[in-house]
Amino acid sequence: MADSDVLQALPALMVEPIVRAALLEDLGRAGDITTAAVIPRETRMTGVIASRRDGVIAGADAAMMAFALMDSAVIVTLEKPDGSRVAPGDVVMRLAGPAHAILSAERVALNLLGHLSGVATATAALVDAVRPHRARIVCTRKTTPGLRALEKHAVRAGGGANHRFGLDDAVLIKDNHIAVAGGVRPAIARARGAVGHLVSIEVEVDTLAQLDEALQAGVDAVLLDNMNPQQLQEAVRRVNGRAITEASGNISLATVNAVAASGVDLISSGWITHSAPVLDLGLDTSI
Repeated sequence: MADSDVLQALPALMVEPIVRAALLEDLGRAGDITTAAVIPRETRMTGVIASRRDGVIAGADAAMMAFALMDSAVIVTLEKPDGSRVAPGDVVMRLAGPAHAILSAERVALNLLGHLSGVATATAALVDAVRPHRARIVCTRKTTPGLRALEKHAVRAGGGANHRFGLDDAVLIKDNHIAVAGGVRPAIARARGAVGHLVSIEVEVDTLAQLDEALQAGVDAVLLDNMNPQQLQEAVRRVNGRAITEASGNISLATVNAVAASGVDLISSGWITHSAPVLDLGLDTSI
């Protein structure tokens, strides 16, 4: 995340139900029977969650909440907030308190922190790869069911930006909409007649001919799907500032710089949320 950006934390009201559900899933019907059997109830412990790899942190609030929900007596000191870059051995947070609570919440906390940090790390890699071009990396709706708000926050922690959060916050006319509606023009016309004046309309186009149709009909943004860098460059020339240009399809570290060099405004990637490798983090404990 750029130093000039301010990453706003998600409200606890949004995070708590997700963390609570994960803890309930893990505790099952009888709670943590291993810890209950092995560790005396009064035992206290300290520990640190540290990174095993280079990466970008996201999901710290969710991890901290996992420990707090198990027992409010657990004291968590955050060393690396969301958006922080870490190297192997860097301490992300320090823990002190009842051993039962820390050990029982450990897996849920690490699952959320590792996955979301992986999303932030993958996003940051693409953001780094497109410098110094103007294009911003944005996510898609290809998110883990139930984790969309957290994953999109993780994208922001990695220096990216968010696309639609759901089906209700913007119109995105895709290829199947166009096919069923009978073409680009009728699809745009129906959308414009059905939504309010504050709702943006974006159209996915596969060809330059479709792009011309969309521009003539008037749209706020065009999604240039699976176009090569030369086609993208021509598309940007034709748009000439009349709409936001977004490139999508087969975006990877190997291709993203060439895509950005075409001059598009946005590059959307589903990979950064649905296939990002987990950042390896671990809990090292002491008594």
